[in-house]
Amino acid sequence: MTPLLQVQNLAKHYAVRIPDGLGHRRATLRAVDGISFSLSAGQTLGLVGESGCGKTTTARLVLGLMQATQGRVLFEGQSVPSTRDATWRDLRQRMQMVYQNPLGALDRRLPVITQVLEPLRIHHRSDPLEHMEQAQALMASLGLAKSLWSRYPHELSGGQRQRVVLSRALILKPSLLVCDEPVSALDVSIQAQVINLLQDVQELMGVAYLFISHDLKVVRQVSDQVAVMYLGQIVEQAPPAQLFSEPLHPYSQALVSAIPSLWNRQQKTKIVLQGEPPNPLSLQSGCVFQQRCPYAEDRCREQSPILTPLTSERQVACHMLAQKPQGQNTLVESCS
Repeated sequence: MTPLLQVQNLAKHYAVRIPDGLGHRRATLRAVDGISFSLSAGQTLGLVGESGCGKTTTARLVLGLMQATQGRVLFEGQSVPSTRDATWRDLRQRMQMVYQNPLGALDRRLPVITQVLEPLRIHHRSDPLEHMEQAQALMASLGLAKSLWSRYPHELSGGQRQRVVLSRALILKPSLLVCDEPVSALDVSIQAQVINLLQDVQELMGVAYLFISHDLKVVRQVSDQVAVMYLGQIVEQAPPAQLFSEPLHPYSQALVSAIPSLWNRQQKTKIVLQGEPPNPLSLQSGCVFQQRCPYAEDRCREQSPILTPLTSERQVACHMLAQKPQGQNTLVESCS
């Protein structure tokens, strides 16, 4: 079966000028640097990593909101164009986005019911009466009471605003939702409500999620696969049960070790990465993680590792892991 979404060797590079003495020099910022992954219908791929690793840029590239430097995105077997032509508009009906800041994503001058109706009007769907009935039914199903429909965004709570944003994204019945930090601006109790709502929507409508977050506990709960990004590259991808119980890449190990636990007081020692992330404008050749990796050796500084399959469900980009059978890994053993 063809995956719903295929990302193939996707990259986004920016040419920038930076101060250099009395003048400037040219440099290349590799925001996303040759990533590949796929997502099946009705599944969730979690994309995690620290701030600045390229998660949001990946989301915008997937939706065709910016032009890629190289690579391509296939949605339902069709290439997603970066020019906003008729083909792009047709595909975007089935690819929607849920933003991090619901108040910023909504127009404060318009009632929320008007904003939920807007996608139907833009894409000339059915008649106005049917529009209204469809919007009201959807908002009610997402837990928005009738008394809230005519209110303005500033009159709603954070959780209610995110439900409005989700209603607006789902009104066209898309096949894919790109969720960019959809719960990071919400209180913890409201986060749980929104996460449960997203899971209920997926079960009911069969929509697939590209779920971008820095909160590993949330990603573990919602994802079928998790991809770990570092400085524009995917360094490991695996099912959440495998990734969080036995992370293989040294960066993944550090992320997982930082997850707090109230139940396991004897959890593994937290791994503290030494130094700061390198300047993305002056990266050295070789592995992007070499400067902070305690296991780096000469070949790590000379050659960039590629994302290599270890099993049918697991991939890792590390010279010392790619050539070793799973279960005989010195990196895992040394951190246990």
